[in-house]
Amino acid sequence: MRPALLLFLACATWASAAEKSARDFLKKPDAWYASAEAKETATILLSHQADSGGWPKNTDTVTKAYAGKRSSLQATFDNGATLDELRFLARVFNATKAEAYRQAFDRGLAHVLVAQYPHGGWPQYYPLSKQYHRHVTFNDNSMVRIMEFVREVKHDARYAFVDAKQRDACKTAFDKGLACILKCQILVENKPTVWCAQHDAQTLLPTQARSYELPSFSGSESVGIVRLLMSLEKPTPEIKAAIAGAIQWFEQRKVTGIRIETVDDPKSPKGKDRVVVKDPKAPALWARFYDLKTGQPYFCDRDGIPKPALADIGYERRNGYSWYGEYARDLLEKDYPKWKQANP
Repeated sequence: MRPALLLFLACATWASAAEKSARDFLKKPDAWYASAEAKETATILLSHQADSGGWPKNTDTVTKAYAGKRSSLQATFDNGATLDELRFLARVFNATKAEAYRQAFDRGLAHVLVAQYPHGGWPQYYPLSKQYHRHVTFNDNSMVRIMEFVREVKHDARYAFVDAKQRDACKTAFDKGLACILKCQILVENKPTVWCAQHDAQTLLPTQARSYELPSFSGSESVGIVRLLMSLEKPTPEIKAAIAGAIQWFEQRKVTGIRIETVDDPKSPKGKDRVVVKDPKAPALWARFYDLKTGQPYFCDRDGIPKPALADIGYERRNGYSWYGEYARDLLEKDYPKWKQANP
């Protein structure tokens, strides 16, 4: 086989291996969506659409067709599922005008809208689970991504094919979601702070998800919420107060003088361990979770018992979860100052 052909086949294989989510294909130019490859990808994507209209998470929905029972597919908004599939379908419909893509998009959009609670929040799964997935989910920016999507459908020209009533419904859904966010913001001494990763589906109070994800202040998910609020045109005094309160909380809760390092440890199960190292020059960090009573970072094993230090929990959770990050660094140093200048 000729070297040039071998190189071509290798590149094709690498490209296929790299593109295993609808999000990757959204980088394609508009003209690509009329191609045979795009149509083949769309066929595969449609095979993964659940009866409810959404898509499952942690699944390659674009390179390998689903061969199981459609009734077994469980739609979710977690880990980026459903929304990028819908973006893909919108683009392939615009390029081909094939009615099957529009119908699938309409089913998916209806799924997004019907999943919203009357108070404006979105669960992680719909139809509703009896587990923690039923709660209003900010975890991994789930609800923020949904709100960005419905706003996109309302205003972006790529969705001009969507029924006018549905586009208006998207605006209503966004506005209700915004009201929910403001209701969920945790008040301390009547001052707005940040949010929990999950809020109770009925009371909107901070609530637990997995055993180690306790009701708490979120040092991670709250960043995405603040950015969403800052993206609003002509923010109201209430929105400005919500943003200012969260920014103040981030300033007060930054963790300095340490860095997180993965070190060699022959005695550990996998030969490495994650440790906290003192470093006065290290950039500021924020904990993933802060205790609602003390306001201090907590760390937790699957037993649900919070501990004050990363070293206090077991190897599995210490190394298998993101407990610290530079979550709010750019928000404080770049995004908020720019927003504040435009919104005095």
